[in-house]
Amino acid sequence: MENSSSLLHDGFLLLGFAMVFVLVFRRLGLGATLGYLLAGAVVGPHVLGLVGEAEQKMGFAELGITLLLFLVGLELNPARLWKMRRDILGLGAIQVVACGAALAGFIYVATMLSPMAALALGMPLALSSTAQVLPMLQAAGRLRTPFGERTFAILLFQDLSIIPMITIIASMSRNPADANGPPGWQLGLYTVLAIAGLILAGRYLIRPLFRLIGNLGEREMFIVAALFTVMASAAVMELLGLSTALGAFIAGVMLADSPYRHELEADVEPFRSILLGLFFLAVGMMLDLHTIAERPFFVIGMALGLVAIKTLAIFAIGKMFGMKWRGALALGLLLSQGGEFGFVLFTQAQHALLIAPEAASLFGAIVTVSMATTPFLMKATKRMREEPAMAQGERAGPENADRAAAIVVGYGRFGQSVAQMLNASDISVTMIDSDIEMIDIAGSFGAKVYFGDGTRLDLLRLAGAEDASMILFCMDGDQLSADAVEAVHHAFPQASLYVRAYDRRAVIRLKKTPASRIVREVMESAVKMARLALEDSGVSIEAINRAEEMYRASDRERLKIQIEAGDVRAARGMIIVRPSGEE
Repeated sequence: MENSSSLLHDGFLLLGFAMVFVLVFRRLGLGATLGYLLAGAVVGPHVLGLVGEAEQKMGFAELGITLLLFLVGLELNPARLWKMRRDILGLGAIQVVACGAALAGFIYVATMLSPMAALALGMPLALSSTAQVLPMLQAAGRLRTPFGERTFAILLFQDLSIIPMITIIASMSRNPADANGPPGWQLGLYTVLAIAGLILAGRYLIRPLFRLIGNLGEREMFIVAALFTVMASAAVMELLGLSTALGAFIAGVMLADSPYRHELEADVEPFRSILLGLFFLAVGMMLDLHTIAERPFFVIGMALGLVAIKTLAIFAIGKMFGMKWRGALALGLLLSQGGEFGFVLFTQAQHALLIAPEAASLFGAIVTVSMATTPFLMKATKRMREEPAMAQGERAGPENADRAAAIVVGYGRFGQSVAQMLNASDISVTMIDSDIEMIDIAGSFGAKVYFGDGTRLDLLRLAGAEDASMILFCMDGDQLSADAVEAVHHAFPQASLYVRAYDRRAVIRLKKTPASRIVREVMESAVKMARLALEDSGVSIEAINRAEEMYRASDRERLKIQIEAGDVRAARGMIIVRPSGEE
């Protein structure tokens, strides 16, 4: 009973302080992470001392990171992950090695520690905070953009690199107890076998499980099964001494193509948000303010040095991989902090007798301070990182547009007609296009069209999509993916989505998305031309109407079969043709 009372007392205080601090910092535009960190520091043992046992809470709160990686895995099916292999193995590997070496050298010069101790501290500092960066990308709607995918590629490789880092620290260990530990090749083999095992389990155990639950229609069982999947995959990896977050990520990837993906996201998201907030609260509680007070200039100086070195190194690597300087700078600043896995590796280094407990505490404080700088840096450099309108010949973006009931994306031949009919019905419209010439031509006719990529969530948010009742995608060509439609619906569920489809293949691909209506761009005009031709040929209106109804009925049934089969070649025998030789 006493433990239950203590749990309620701690939960009440943690959530109360977190709510107040997060609301204040969100109001200031500094994000939730900094609010959680400071709330944890204030309520923790080093300030008010209202809540203790931060280490125990950290172990539970790390489930938040695990759930976060599971949700990210759900967004990345194996095919998409394979396309990112250059960034994961190239950009990610170079970042970890370059930053690890630079930071180890910096620590060696600044502290005069032994080379092995400097390496044991420098390698973990090369890792960034997945728990901080990914929510920032999600909130900005940039996780699925090329910039977001590159950022995630680096974070994913960082997670993979934990195993080699543990192996390196173990190989340098001065602790006789580590002599009996598993060799590095064995850990590597465990990693490969664990990933292969999770892939097989996902295909032959987890997917059938969710299919069974879906057939039963038990809503709450989805939540149980989703949490079971995450925890089981994490537990397997932990048992082998590997990254629990990596296990959850693989489980997510295996379910990315399943029809239950969006239901899983909706079920897991609340747990992820709460546990991730608890994680940052625990990090704040573990922040040793006495250590900072004893050596404030050292901690702040090292934290600033860490941020500066990682920003410069990642900026240079981004430029090397063909990024524009503004994007490379944004990447460097976003990944400039130390990460949560640094705490784990500092503990490993301390156990290996490479660093003293005081050094582990000191560098833990440095990591926490560096994490606190990221929201400030991103806010302070926002104008610098934004592309100037004249530099690319851009026109006004939608951030200053009046809130409208409808957003029309694509103001070409198709979009113009759609927008004008909506305006004629007194429905307010915000129009977006990425074609400068089209924007200028529309302006000459008195139409205000805003510049931007209307498939990006952050730009739609600026255009007022959270208040719009409908979003109409009228772009030319086959530009809109099913994933993009799903993402827009998830971000703006109150808006009905209308999509212009290029052809039957596009309709088949988009039909299972939450789009309210899908319109083939040439369907109605082709029917109209056929009607005119038949009229001019002297065919009666009744016969023309019968021919149109016959074609539409046949086309609907054929399209239904094609959607179910996922193949445009299905139901070929249903095409209406005149038998050969018939007069």
